Amino acid sequence: MKFKALLFAVAVSTSTLAFAQETSQKKFSPPAGNALVGDTYGAGVASNTESKAITVEKLGKKLKKENKKLENVAIKGKVTDVCEKKGCWLTIQTEDNSQFFVKMKDYAFFVPTALKGKNVVLEGNAERKVISVDEQKHYAEDGKKPQSEIDAITQPKEEIRFLASGIKVVN
Repeated sequence: MKFKALLFAVAVSTSTLAFAQETSQKKFSPPAGNALVGDTYGAGVASNTESKAITVEKLGKKLKKENKKLENVAIKGKVTDVCEKKGCWLTIQTEDNSQFFVKMKDYAFFVPTALKGKNVVLEGNAERKVISVDEQKHYAEDGKKPQSEIDAITQPKEEIRFLASGIKVVN
């Protein structure tokens, strides 16, 4: 009887270890999903917030006025890029065809790559920051930019950074 119990315990332990090894070796990737109108990520975005969302251009002007930081702001824009590794950041196109960078608050949620090209409303905090060469290169590598583009990054730059608590796909 003890032998059967011991054999059972060994079998359970072995299968548990094998399963743990298998799952720990899985590669991270962005979540699946088609990013359809109405889909939300993170804390979501209230419907009344959607109507109050400002454009990226207005955000830039407010950031200049408000001493480089705004909290609890909602903006709308078009997603131009999404992190290919995990879906942990994205970029939004501005009216002058430049871009600004969006990270997820507390690294608490990720977005599917299908979000690329979609219009969204973001809720969170915005600020102007100087971004180091190393950080710019890191995100260019995550975005699978060509090596020539990565090598061309040689100067820190000031840009808008947004920390999103919620994202909603809109028309």
